[in-house]
Amino acid sequence: MPLPHRIAAVALGCLLPALLPAQAQDMARARKTVTFLASPRLHGRGYVQQGERRAADYLRQRFAALGLQPLALGYFQPFTLDVNTFPGRLRLRVGRQQLRPGADFIAAPGSGPGQLRGQPIQLDTLIFTDEAAGQRFLSAPLEGRIVVLRQRDAERLRTLPDVFAQRVAEAAARIELVPAKLTASLAPEQAEQVQVQVLAARWPATPAPVELAVEARLQPAYPTQNVVGVVRGAVQPDSFVVVTAHYDHLGRMGRRAYFPGANDNASGTALLLELAAHYAQPANRPRYSVAFLAFGAEEAGLVGSRYFVAHPLLPLDRIRFLINLDLEGTGQAGATVVNGKVHEREYQLLERLNAAGGHLPALAPRGRAANSDHYPFSEAGVPAFFLYLRGTPTYYHDVFDRAETLPLSGFAGLFKLVVAYCQRLEHPL
Repeated sequence: MPLPHRIAAVALGCLLPALLPAQAQDMARARKTVTFLASPRLHGRGYVQQGERRAADYLRQRFAALGLQPLALGYFQPFTLDVNTFPGRLRLRVGRQQLRPGADFIAAPGSGPGQLRGQPIQLDTLIFTDEAAGQRFLSAPLEGRIVVLRQRDAERLRTLPDVFAQRVAEAAARIELVPAKLTASLAPEQAEQVQVQVLAARWPATPAPVELAVEARLQPAYPTQNVVGVVRGAVQPDSFVVVTAHYDHLGRMGRRAYFPGANDNASGTALLLELAAHYAQPANRPRYSVAFLAFGAEEAGLVGSRYFVAHPLLPLDRIRFLINLDLEGTGQAGATVVNGKVHEREYQLLERLNAAGGHLPALAPRGRAANSDHYPFSEAGVPAFFLYLRGTPTYYHDVFDRAETLPLSGFAGLFKLVVAYCQRLEHPL
């Protein structure tokens, strides 16, 4: 069915009559889920010590305990990805100061392995304005040296001829000074050069010798998985509402540091599980089938959701609507609805329901954005919202995104809003 007709035919056409009471989410259980997923036992749900597989096994057990039907054998849809990892030694000493992995410095996502010591070379910023300084830089050998540059100057290198960036890449190591916050990510490739990012406030004002060690390991064709289950509809089981969330995160960086990913996205995974628990109850059995898709490798570039769209386990043209849950641990400032400006009719209904129920302080619509797992579905013509909560704390892709920091202020409200939205679309006033 073409997209406009699907929308006109009551997009989320979900679930049970509005007159039936909705079972509330279990906040104690939800917080326990977030705490477990963000714990050191799961190693940041990444690609060191099979953290992502431990999380997936946990989700499979939860799906099975709820009685969800598997959409794939054993609830797993396997796929592979290339990913650079940092499983072992990660050390940086500047003068007499030992910097802390994760808190004071991180490895750049594509860093290669290496162990070096020596006096670093500070990038001469005159290369951006003085031709003679530029020529001196290009003529000076950098092999075996450690180059230090500010993040702003690293970005300015793109304005110069490529030969300047190529010369920086010839150094054995590159240290980039970040002014405000360390934000980690993943890469599918590995450079020959050791690359780290350091908080500028932790870098000494006077030159000091450096000792640097990074163990980096490129994992080609790393096997991972999506975790997929469904509650079959009582009336139209071949039509689907889809709830999605990614369960993976950034994993470990060195032997001591790991990225808990409590808000991103243990919180969204917990909300997905609470919705699954709701619709798995016989009293809440939906008219349409509701699929619950927990994606892997979102942090590596939406790899799991792209794989699902390319290898769908249910017909994409039978998805009436998709709701993606990511960053659901705050909520004091309300929620943003990605695609709210695309699906205006559905967004207006969401706003009316929120105002009537007082679920969240405010909603704000956005246009299209390739910022979470809804995007591959949207690009394939599936109508979708991505709802994320706004508020504090704002930790993101760092070692401070821990379960104990999350207030879960809007969690219950968002749960109720999603359920009310589904009910009202099926049974309008």
